[in-house]
Amino acid sequence: MRLRLLLAFILVILVSLLGVAFFMHQETAQEVYTFIYRGGIYEAEDLVTELEDHYQASGSWENVASLFPPPGTGYGQGDGKGRGLGPGSRSSSEAGGDLFLYDAGGNLVFDPHNLGAEGSLEDEEFLSAIPLVVDGETVGYLLPPGGHVFGQNVEAELLGQLNQALLSAALIAGGLALILALLLAFYLLRPVRELTRAATRMSEGDLTQRVRVGGKDELATLGKAFNHMAASLDEGEQRRQSMTADIAHELRTPLAVQRANLEAMLDGVYPLTTKNLGPVLEQNQLLTRLVADLRTIALADAGELDLNILPTDLNRIVSSVVERFRPQADRQQISLGIELESACPVLEADRDRIEQILINLLNNALHYTPEGGEIRISTSCNTQTTGQLAGQIARQFALVEIRDSGSGIPPDALPHIFERFYRVDRSRSREEGGTGLGLAIARKLAEAHGGTLIAANNPEGGALFRLSLPIRRSSKS
Repeated sequence: MRLRLLLAFILVILVSLLGVAFFMHQETAQEVYTFIYRGGIYEAEDLVTELEDHYQASGSWENVASLFPPPGTGYGQGDGKGRGLGPGSRSSSEAGGDLFLYDAGGNLVFDPHNLGAEGSLEDEEFLSAIPLVVDGETVGYLLPPGGHVFGQNVEAELLGQLNQALLSAALIAGGLALILALLLAFYLLRPVRELTRAATRMSEGDLTQRVRVGGKDELATLGKAFNHMAASLDEGEQRRQSMTADIAHELRTPLAVQRANLEAMLDGVYPLTTKNLGPVLEQNQLLTRLVADLRTIALADAGELDLNILPTDLNRIVSSVVERFRPQADRQQISLGIELESACPVLEADRDRIEQILINLLNNALHYTPEGGEIRISTSCNTQTTGQLAGQIARQFALVEIRDSGSGIPPDALPHIFERFYRVDRSRSREEGGTGLGLAIARKLAEAHGGTLIAANNPEGGALFRLSLPIRRSSKS
Protein backbone atom coordinates (compact mmCIF):
# COMPACT_ATOMS: atom_id res chain seq x y z
CA MET A 1 0.00 0.00 0.00
CA ARG A 2 2.80 2.40 0.93
CA LEU A 3 4.66 1.67 -2.32
CA ARG A 4 1.51 2.14 -4.39
CA LEU A 5 0.69 5.43 -2.71
CA LEU A 6 4.27 6.64 -3.14
CA LEU A 7 4.29 5.63 -6.81
CA ALA A 8 1.00 7.45 -7.28
CA PHE A 9 2.50 10.61 -5.77
CA ILE A 10 5.59 10.28 -7.97
CA LEU A 11 3.45 9.78 -11.07
CA VAL A 12 1.41 12.88 -10.28
CA ILE A 13 4.60 14.88 -9.71
CA LEU A 14 6.19 13.71 -12.96
CA VAL A 15 3.08 14.35 -15.03
CA SER A 16 2.72 17.80 -13.50
CA LEU A 17 6.35 18.71 -14.05
CA LEU A 18 6.43 17.36 -17.60
CA GLY A 19 3.22 19.14 -18.44
CA VAL A 20 4.46 22.44 -17.03
CA ALA A 21 7.84 22.03 -18.75
CA PHE A 22 6.26 21.24 -22.13
CA PHE A 23 3.86 24.17 -22.15
CA MET A 24 6.45 26.55 -20.73
CA HIS A 25 8.92 25.47 -23.44
CA GLN A 26 6.32 26.04 -26.14
CA GLU A 27 5.37 29.43 -24.77
CA THR A 28 9.00 30.45 -24.19
CA ALA A 29 10.02 29.45 -27.72
CA GLN A 30 7.16 31.48 -29.15
CA GLU A 31 8.02 34.50 -27.03
CA VAL A 32 11.71 34.25 -27.95
CA TYR A 33 10.84 34.03 -31.63
CA THR A 34 8.52 37.03 -31.33
CA PHE A 35 11.11 38.95 -29.34
CA ILE A 36 13.92 38.37 -31.84
CA TYR A 37 12.27 37.94 -35.23
CA ARG A 38 8.91 39.66 -34.91
CA GLY A 39 10.02 43.00 -33.51
CA GLY A 40 9.32 42.22 -29.90
CA ILE A 41 12.60 43.68 -28.76
CA TYR A 42 11.47 47.04 -30.20
CA GLU A 43 7.82 46.58 -29.18
CA ALA A 44 7.01 46.54 -32.91
CA GLU A 45 5.27 43.15 -33.16
CA ASP A 46 1.92 44.84 -33.81
CA LEU A 47 3.40 46.88 -36.66
CA VAL A 48 4.88 43.70 -38.21
CA THR A 49 1.45 42.09 -38.20
CA GLU A 50 -0.22 45.19 -39.67
CA LEU A 51 2.37 45.40 -42.46
CA GLU A 52 1.87 41.72 -43.37
CA ASP A 53 -1.91 42.16 -43.38
CA HIS A 54 -1.55 45.27 -45.57
CA TYR A 55 0.58 43.46 -48.13
CA GLN A 56 -1.72 40.44 -48.18
CA ALA A 57 -4.70 42.69 -48.78
CA SER A 58 -3.17 45.01 -51.42
CA GLY A 59 -0.38 42.87 -52.89
CA SER A 60 2.07 45.81 -52.71
CA TRP A 61 3.61 48.35 -50.36
CA GLU A 62 1.61 51.31 -51.69
CA ASN A 63 0.18 53.68 -49.08
CA VAL A 64 2.11 51.88 -46.37
CA ALA A 65 3.32 55.16 -44.80
CA SER A 66 0.02 55.57 -42.97
CA LEU A 67 0.83 52.52 -40.82
CA PHE A 68 3.97 54.06 -39.35
CA PRO A 69 3.86 56.49 -36.43
CA PRO A 70 5.38 59.96 -36.81
CA PRO A 71 9.19 60.12 -36.73
CA GLY A 72 10.67 60.29 -33.25
CA THR A 73 7.55 58.85 -31.57
CA GLY A 74 7.68 55.34 -32.81
CA TYR A 75 9.85 52.32 -32.09
CA GLY A 76 13.35 51.82 -30.93
CA GLN A 77 13.36 54.73 -28.46
CA GLY A 78 14.42 52.38 -25.71
CA ASP A 79 14.57 53.65 -22.16
CA GLY A 80 17.35 56.19 -22.56
CA LYS A 81 19.96 53.62 -21.61
CA GLY A 82 20.77 52.35 -25.08
CA ARG A 83 18.25 49.46 -25.02
CA GLY A 84 17.51 48.27 -28.52
CA LEU A 85 20.87 49.38 -29.96
CA GLY A 86 23.53 46.79 -30.66
CA PRO A 87 27.29 47.08 -30.83
CA GLY A 88 28.53 49.19 -33.71
CA SER A 89 25.06 50.49 -34.45
CA ARG A 90 24.18 53.99 -35.35
CA SER A 91 23.21 56.30 -32.52
CA SER A 92 19.63 57.01 -31.69
CA SER A 93 19.92 60.50 -33.19
CA GLU A 94 21.19 59.12 -36.44
CA ALA A 95 18.57 56.41 -36.68
CA GLY A 96 15.85 58.69 -35.58
CA GLY A 97 14.63 55.92 -33.27
CA ASP A 98 12.41 54.55 -36.06
CA LEU A 99 12.08 51.57 -38.40
CA PHE A 100 12.78 51.34 -42.12
CA LEU A 101 10.80 49.26 -44.59
CA TYR A 102 12.43 47.35 -47.48
CA ASP A 103 10.82 45.15 -50.11
CA ALA A 104 11.69 41.49 -50.78
CA GLY A 105 14.67 42.52 -52.91
CA GLY A 106 16.12 44.68 -50.16
CA ASN A 107 15.14 48.00 -51.80
CA LEU A 108 14.10 50.84 -49.51
CA VAL A 109 10.34 51.39 -49.52
CA PHE A 110 9.82 53.68 -46.57
CA ASP A 111 12.23 56.04 -44.75
CA PRO A 112 10.54 57.83 -41.83
CA HIS A 113 12.78 60.90 -42.33
CA ASN A 114 12.88 61.09 -46.13
CA LEU A 115 9.86 59.67 -47.94
CA GLY A 116 11.54 59.86 -51.33
CA ALA A 117 14.86 58.37 -50.28
CA GLU A 118 16.32 55.39 -52.06
CA GLY A 119 18.66 52.71 -50.86
CA SER A 120 19.07 49.03 -50.26
CA LEU A 121 19.90 46.63 -47.48
CA GLU A 122 23.51 45.73 -46.97
CA ASP A 123 24.45 42.12 -46.53
CA GLU A 124 25.08 42.38 -42.80
CA GLU A 125 21.79 44.22 -42.33
CA PHE A 126 19.83 41.23 -43.64
CA LEU A 127 20.87 39.42 -40.44
CA SER A 128 19.19 41.96 -38.17
CA ALA A 129 16.22 42.83 -40.41
CA ILE A 130 12.79 41.54 -39.38
CA PRO A 131 11.33 39.43 -42.23
CA LEU A 132 7.73 40.12 -43.28
CA VAL A 133 6.12 36.85 -44.36
CA VAL A 134 2.83 36.41 -46.24
CA ASP A 135 1.61 32.92 -47.14
CA GLY A 136 5.05 31.47 -46.37
CA GLU A 137 6.89 33.93 -48.66
CA THR A 138 9.12 36.80 -47.54
CA VAL A 139 7.64 40.00 -49.00
CA GLY A 140 9.77 42.58 -47.20
CA TYR A 141 12.00 43.50 -44.32
CA LEU A 142 11.69 45.86 -41.41
CA LEU A 143 15.05 47.24 -40.33
CA PRO A 144 15.39 48.26 -36.67
CA PRO A 145 17.13 51.50 -35.78
CA GLY A 146 20.87 51.18 -35.57
CA GLY A 147 20.85 47.96 -37.59
CA HIS A 148 21.37 45.82 -34.47
CA VAL A 149 22.91 42.49 -35.48
CA PHE A 150 22.01 39.22 -33.75
CA GLY A 151 24.13 36.12 -34.18
CA GLN A 152 22.64 33.27 -36.15
CA ASN A 153 22.59 31.03 -33.03
CA VAL A 154 21.17 33.63 -30.67
CA GLU A 155 17.72 31.97 -30.55
CA ALA A 156 19.14 28.51 -29.92
CA GLU A 157 21.51 29.83 -27.25
CA LEU A 158 18.75 31.77 -25.50
CA LEU A 159 16.35 28.80 -25.57
CA GLY A 160 19.12 26.53 -24.31
CA GLN A 161 19.76 28.79 -21.34
CA LEU A 162 16.03 29.06 -20.60
CA ASN A 163 15.59 25.29 -20.86
CA GLN A 164 18.54 24.70 -18.56
CA ALA A 165 17.06 27.08 -16.01
CA LEU A 166 13.68 25.35 -16.39
CA LEU A 167 15.27 21.92 -15.90
CA SER A 168 17.08 23.06 -12.76
CA ALA A 169 13.87 24.51 -11.36
CA ALA A 170 11.98 21.30 -12.23
CA LEU A 171 14.59 19.11 -10.51
CA ILE A 172 14.52 21.22 -7.35
CA ALA A 173 10.71 21.32 -7.31
CA GLY A 174 10.53 17.58 -8.03
CA GLY A 175 12.92 16.77 -5.20
CA LEU A 176 10.98 18.89 -2.72
CA ALA A 177 7.70 17.35 -3.94
CA LEU A 178 9.13 13.84 -3.57
CA ILE A 179 10.21 14.54 0.01
CA LEU A 180 6.76 15.93 0.75
CA ALA A 181 5.17 12.85 -0.88
CA LEU A 182 7.23 10.56 1.37
CA LEU A 183 6.15 12.46 4.47
CA LEU A 184 2.51 12.49 3.37
CA ALA A 185 2.58 8.78 2.52
CA PHE A 186 3.99 7.96 5.96
CA TYR A 187 1.44 10.19 7.70
CA LEU A 188 -1.57 9.02 5.69
CA LEU A 189 -0.70 5.33 5.94
CA ARG A 190 -0.14 5.31 9.69
CA PRO A 191 -3.82 4.61 10.51
CA VAL A 192 -3.92 2.08 7.67
CA ARG A 193 -0.95 0.23 9.20
CA GLU A 194 -2.69 0.27 12.57
CA LEU A 195 -5.84 -1.13 10.97
CA THR A 196 -3.80 -3.82 9.24
CA ARG A 197 -2.14 -4.89 12.49
CA ALA A 198 -5.48 -5.00 14.29
CA ALA A 199 -7.14 -6.95 11.46
CA THR A 200 -4.24 -9.45 11.43
CA ARG A 201 -4.55 -10.04 15.16
CA MET A 202 -8.32 -10.42 14.81
CA SER A 203 -7.80 -13.05 12.11
CA GLU A 204 -5.66 -14.92 14.65
CA GLY A 205 -8.55 -14.98 17.12
CA ASP A 206 -7.99 -11.84 19.22
CA LEU A 207 -11.38 -10.10 19.00
CA THR A 208 -10.47 -7.44 21.59
CA GLN A 209 -8.53 -5.42 19.02
CA ARG A 210 -9.55 -1.75 18.58
CA VAL A 211 -7.94 1.16 16.73
CA ARG A 212 -7.58 4.79 17.71
CA VAL A 213 -9.97 7.08 15.86
CA GLY A 214 -9.40 10.78 15.31
CA GLY A 215 -10.85 13.33 12.92
CA LYS A 216 -13.83 13.09 10.60
CA ASP A 217 -12.25 11.96 7.32
CA GLU A 218 -12.71 8.68 5.44
CA LEU A 219 -10.00 6.92 7.46
CA ALA A 220 -11.71 7.94 10.70
CA THR A 221 -14.99 6.56 9.36
CA LEU A 222 -13.20 3.35 8.41
CA GLY A 223 -11.69 3.14 11.90
CA LYS A 224 -15.10 3.59 13.54
CA ALA A 225 -16.59 0.93 11.28
CA PHE A 226 -13.72 -1.43 12.16
CA ASN A 227 -14.20 -0.85 15.89
CA HIS A 228 -17.94 -1.41 15.56
CA MET A 229 -17.33 -4.62 13.61
CA ALA A 230 -14.79 -5.82 16.15
CA ALA A 231 -17.16 -5.06 19.04
CA SER A 232 -20.00 -6.91 17.28
CA LEU A 233 -17.78 -9.93 16.60
CA ASP A 234 -16.50 -9.93 20.16
CA GLU A 235 -20.01 -9.67 21.57
CA GLY A 236 -21.26 -12.36 19.19
CA GLU A 237 -18.44 -14.69 20.20
CA GLN A 238 -19.16 -14.12 23.87
CA ARG A 239 -22.84 -14.81 23.28
CA ARG A 240 -22.02 -17.93 21.29
CA GLN A 241 -19.81 -19.25 24.07
CA SER A 242 -22.39 -18.35 26.69
CA MET A 243 -25.20 -19.94 24.67
CA THR A 244 -23.18 -23.11 24.13
CA ALA A 245 -22.55 -23.36 27.86
CA ASP A 246 -26.24 -22.65 28.60
CA ILE A 247 -27.45 -25.26 26.11
CA ALA A 248 -25.08 -27.83 27.61
CA HIS A 249 -26.31 -26.92 31.10
CA GLU A 250 -29.99 -27.07 30.11
CA LEU A 251 -29.53 -30.45 28.44
CA ARG A 252 -27.44 -31.92 31.24
CA THR A 253 -30.10 -31.56 33.96
CA PRO A 254 -33.01 -33.42 32.29
CA LEU A 255 -30.65 -36.02 30.81
CA ALA A 256 -29.16 -36.67 34.24
CA VAL A 257 -32.65 -37.06 35.77
CA GLN A 258 -33.71 -39.44 33.01
CA ARG A 259 -30.53 -41.48 33.33
CA ALA A 260 -30.80 -41.73 37.12
CA ASN A 261 -34.42 -42.91 36.98
CA LEU A 262 -33.79 -45.40 34.17
CA GLU A 263 -30.70 -46.84 35.90
CA ALA A 264 -32.65 -47.14 39.14
CA MET A 265 -35.41 -49.07 37.39
CA LEU A 266 -32.90 -51.28 35.57
CA ASP A 267 -31.09 -52.04 38.84
CA GLY A 268 -34.38 -52.85 40.55
CA VAL A 269 -34.19 -49.90 42.95
CA TYR A 270 -37.43 -48.51 41.47
CA PRO A 271 -40.10 -50.84 40.14
CA LEU A 272 -41.01 -50.35 36.49
CA THR A 273 -44.36 -48.64 37.08
CA THR A 274 -46.31 -45.83 35.47
CA LYS A 275 -45.64 -43.66 38.52
CA ASN A 276 -41.86 -44.09 38.26
CA LEU A 277 -41.91 -43.44 34.50
CA GLY A 278 -43.66 -40.09 35.03
CA PRO A 279 -40.50 -38.10 35.95
CA VAL A 280 -38.70 -39.61 32.94
CA LEU A 281 -41.53 -38.48 30.66
CA GLU A 282 -41.54 -34.99 32.19
CA GLN A 283 -37.81 -34.57 31.55
CA ASN A 284 -38.25 -35.88 28.01
CA GLN A 285 -40.99 -33.30 27.43
CA LEU A 286 -38.65 -30.60 28.75
CA LEU A 287 -35.96 -31.72 26.32
CA THR A 288 -38.47 -31.76 23.47
CA ARG A 289 -39.59 -28.22 24.33
CA LEU A 290 -35.99 -27.01 24.56
CA VAL A 291 -35.10 -28.48 21.14
CA ALA A 292 -38.25 -26.98 19.61
CA ASP A 293 -37.40 -23.56 21.08
CA LEU A 294 -33.85 -23.75 19.78
CA ARG A 295 -35.13 -24.68 16.33
CA THR A 296 -37.55 -21.73 16.34
CA ILE A 297 -34.73 -19.35 17.32
CA ALA A 298 -32.43 -20.75 14.61
CA LEU A 299 -35.12 -20.44 11.91
CA ALA A 300 -35.93 -16.88 12.98
CA ASP A 301 -32.23 -15.89 12.91
CA ALA A 302 -31.88 -17.35 9.40
CA GLY A 303 -35.05 -15.62 8.18
CA GLU A 304 -36.56 -18.99 7.29
CA LEU A 305 -39.40 -19.05 9.81
CA ASP A 306 -42.59 -20.03 7.97
CA LEU A 307 -45.64 -17.94 8.87
CA ASN A 308 -49.18 -18.97 7.96
CA ILE A 309 -50.55 -15.46 7.40
CA LEU A 310 -54.34 -15.26 7.59
CA PRO A 311 -56.92 -12.69 8.74
CA THR A 312 -56.79 -12.97 12.52
CA ASP A 313 -59.00 -11.61 15.30
CA LEU A 314 -56.52 -10.49 17.94
CA ASN A 315 -59.15 -10.08 20.66
CA ARG A 316 -60.32 -13.66 20.19
CA ILE A 317 -56.73 -14.97 20.47
CA VAL A 318 -56.11 -12.95 23.64
CA SER A 319 -59.36 -14.17 25.21
CA SER A 320 -58.55 -17.80 24.35
CA VAL A 321 -55.04 -17.66 25.81
CA VAL A 322 -56.22 -15.90 28.98
CA GLU A 323 -58.90 -18.54 29.59
CA ARG A 324 -56.28 -21.25 29.11
CA PHE A 325 -54.20 -19.77 31.92
CA ARG A 326 -57.06 -18.94 34.24
CA PRO A 327 -56.98 -22.28 36.17
CA GLN A 328 -53.25 -21.85 36.84
CA ALA A 329 -53.84 -18.25 37.92
CA ASP A 330 -56.61 -19.36 40.28
CA ARG A 331 -54.30 -21.95 41.84
CA GLN A 332 -51.72 -19.21 42.46
CA GLN A 333 -54.48 -16.86 43.68
CA ILE A 334 -53.61 -14.36 40.93
CA SER A 335 -56.32 -12.21 39.37
CA LEU A 336 -56.41 -12.15 35.55
CA GLY A 337 -58.06 -9.02 34.17
CA ILE A 338 -58.72 -8.38 30.50
CA GLU A 339 -59.69 -5.23 28.57
CA LEU A 340 -60.40 -5.57 24.86
CA GLU A 341 -60.91 -2.71 22.40
CA SER A 342 -63.67 -3.71 20.02
CA ALA A 343 -62.77 -1.07 17.41
CA CYS A 344 -59.56 -2.83 16.35
CA PRO A 345 -59.80 -4.21 12.81
CA VAL A 346 -58.78 -7.74 11.87
CA LEU A 347 -55.01 -8.06 11.40
CA GLU A 348 -53.00 -10.31 9.08
CA ALA A 349 -50.91 -12.69 11.18
CA ASP A 350 -50.06 -16.29 12.00
CA ARG A 351 -52.57 -17.25 14.70
CA ASP A 352 -50.41 -20.02 16.17
CA ARG A 353 -47.34 -17.79 16.42
CA ILE A 354 -49.31 -14.97 18.05
CA GLU A 355 -50.64 -17.47 20.56
CA GLN A 356 -47.08 -18.63 21.21
CA ILE A 357 -46.01 -15.04 21.96
CA LEU A 358 -48.89 -14.50 24.38
CA ILE A 359 -48.34 -17.87 26.08
CA ASN A 360 -44.67 -17.05 26.68
CA LEU A 361 -45.53 -13.60 28.06
CA LEU A 362 -48.26 -14.90 30.37
CA ASN A 363 -46.03 -17.75 31.55
CA ASN A 364 -43.37 -15.18 32.44
CA ALA A 365 -45.93 -12.95 34.21
CA LEU A 366 -47.30 -15.85 36.28
CA HIS A 367 -43.76 -16.85 37.31
CA TYR A 368 -42.98 -13.42 38.75
CA THR A 369 -46.36 -12.35 40.16
CA PRO A 370 -46.77 -13.22 43.85
CA GLU A 371 -49.88 -14.81 45.34
CA GLY A 372 -52.71 -12.33 45.70
CA GLY A 373 -51.33 -10.24 42.84
CA GLU A 374 -52.92 -9.46 39.53
CA ILE A 375 -52.13 -9.50 35.83
CA ARG A 376 -53.88 -7.11 33.43
CA ILE A 377 -54.07 -7.80 29.67
CA SER A 378 -55.39 -5.10 27.33
CA THR A 379 -55.65 -4.52 23.59
CA SER A 380 -55.82 -1.25 21.66
CA CYS A 381 -55.08 0.25 18.25
CA ASN A 382 -53.04 3.26 17.24
CA THR A 383 -51.56 4.90 14.15
CA GLN A 384 -47.81 5.36 13.75
CA THR A 385 -46.02 7.42 11.09
CA THR A 386 -42.92 5.92 9.51
CA GLY A 387 -40.55 7.21 6.83
CA GLN A 388 -38.93 10.60 6.18
CA LEU A 389 -40.93 13.78 5.56
CA ALA A 390 -42.38 13.50 2.05
CA GLY A 391 -42.09 9.71 2.15
CA GLN A 392 -43.95 9.31 5.45
CA ILE A 393 -46.44 6.46 5.65
CA ALA A 394 -49.15 6.14 8.31
CA ARG A 395 -49.67 2.54 9.48
CA GLN A 396 -52.10 1.11 11.99
CA PHE A 397 -50.82 -1.15 14.74
CA ALA A 398 -52.60 -3.42 17.18
CA LEU A 399 -51.19 -3.30 20.73
CA VAL A 400 -51.28 -5.90 23.46
CA GLU A 401 -50.08 -4.85 26.92
CA ILE A 402 -49.46 -7.29 29.78
CA ARG A 403 -48.92 -5.74 33.21
CA ASP A 404 -48.23 -7.63 36.43
CA SER A 405 -48.02 -6.59 40.05
CA GLY A 406 -44.71 -8.30 40.72
CA SER A 407 -41.47 -6.71 41.85
CA GLY A 408 -40.68 -5.50 38.33
CA ILE A 409 -37.52 -5.98 36.30
CA PRO A 410 -34.22 -4.95 37.93
CA PRO A 411 -32.67 -2.02 36.02
CA ASP A 412 -29.47 -3.96 35.34
CA ALA A 413 -31.49 -6.86 33.90
CA LEU A 414 -33.77 -4.76 31.67
CA PRO A 415 -31.32 -4.47 28.72
CA HIS A 416 -30.79 -8.26 28.75
CA ILE A 417 -34.33 -9.46 29.34
CA PHE A 418 -34.76 -10.71 25.75
CA GLU A 419 -31.39 -12.46 25.54
CA ARG A 420 -31.35 -16.22 25.15
CA PHE A 421 -31.12 -18.25 28.34
CA TYR A 422 -31.16 -15.07 30.41
CA ARG A 423 -33.06 -15.36 33.67
CA VAL A 424 -33.50 -12.80 36.41
CA ASP A 425 -33.94 -15.70 38.84
CA ARG A 426 -32.28 -18.77 37.34
CA SER A 427 -33.05 -21.24 40.09
CA ARG A 428 -36.72 -20.37 40.33
CA SER A 429 -37.26 -20.44 36.59
CA ARG A 430 -35.50 -23.79 36.14
CA GLU A 431 -37.46 -25.42 38.92
CA GLU A 432 -40.68 -24.47 37.16
CA GLY A 433 -39.50 -26.00 33.88
CA GLY A 434 -38.51 -22.90 31.90
CA THR A 435 -35.86 -23.02 29.18
CA GLY A 436 -34.83 -19.36 29.32
CA LEU A 437 -35.83 -18.89 25.67
CA GLY A 438 -39.46 -17.81 26.02
CA LEU A 439 -38.96 -14.04 25.84
CA ALA A 440 -36.28 -14.32 23.15
CA ILE A 441 -38.66 -16.40 21.00
CA ALA A 442 -41.51 -13.97 21.66
CA ARG A 443 -39.51 -11.02 20.37
CA LYS A 444 -38.27 -12.95 17.33
CA LEU A 445 -41.85 -13.93 16.42
CA ALA A 446 -43.02 -10.33 16.84
CA GLU A 447 -40.25 -9.09 14.54
CA ALA A 448 -41.10 -11.80 12.00
CA HIS A 449 -44.59 -10.23 11.81
CA GLY A 450 -43.09 -6.77 11.27
CA GLY A 451 -43.90 -5.76 14.85
CA THR A 452 -42.04 -5.09 18.09
CA LEU A 453 -41.97 -6.38 21.65
CA ILE A 454 -40.57 -4.18 24.40
CA ALA A 455 -40.23 -4.55 28.16
CA ALA A 456 -40.39 -1.86 30.80
CA ASN A 457 -41.30 -1.27 34.42
CA ASN A 458 -44.82 -0.03 35.07
CA PRO A 459 -44.78 3.30 36.93
CA GLU A 460 -47.46 1.82 39.23
CA GLY A 461 -45.27 -1.20 39.97
CA GLY A 462 -44.54 -4.49 38.28
CA ALA A 463 -43.35 -5.35 34.78
CA LEU A 464 -44.93 -4.18 31.53
CA PHE A 465 -44.62 -5.94 28.17
CA ARG A 466 -45.98 -4.20 25.06
CA LEU A 467 -46.54 -6.18 21.85
CA SER A 468 -47.11 -4.12 18.69
CA LEU A 469 -48.30 -5.79 15.47
CA PRO A 470 -49.10 -4.10 12.12
CA ILE A 471 -52.75 -4.38 11.09
CA ARG A 472 -51.67 -4.98 7.50
CA ARG A 473 -48.24 -6.39 6.75
CA SER A 474 -45.99 -4.29 4.51
CA SER A 475 -44.31 -5.76 1.45
CA LYS A 476 -40.99 -5.87 3.33
CA SER A 477 -42.29 -7.86 6.31
